[in-house]
Amino acid sequence: METVGIRELKNHLSRHMKRVCSGARLLVTRRGRSIATISPVEAPSDTAWANALVETGQAHWNGSKPIGARRPVSIVGRSVSALVLEERQ
Repeated sequence: METVGIRELKNHLSRHMKRVCSGARLLVTRRGRSIATISPVEAPSDTAWANALVETGQAHWNGSKPIGARRPVSIVGRSVSALVLEERQ
């Protein structure tokens, strides 16, 4: 873990945040005493929600991009914008 003083961190925050984004962990000090650590966040993948549905058997997915509905929804007589406005009231 790399050490950085609070003044150095403040003066060059963007540079240090780029290092953190690339995986570095920083120990922040004030007058030589440790006060905080900064580390990258482990973000869930964009498809975590889909993987959870597949694992529970609620959905089937082969990992490719969805192709859309085979039969598009058709609305007879009224426009979609009219229906949305009606629902908002």
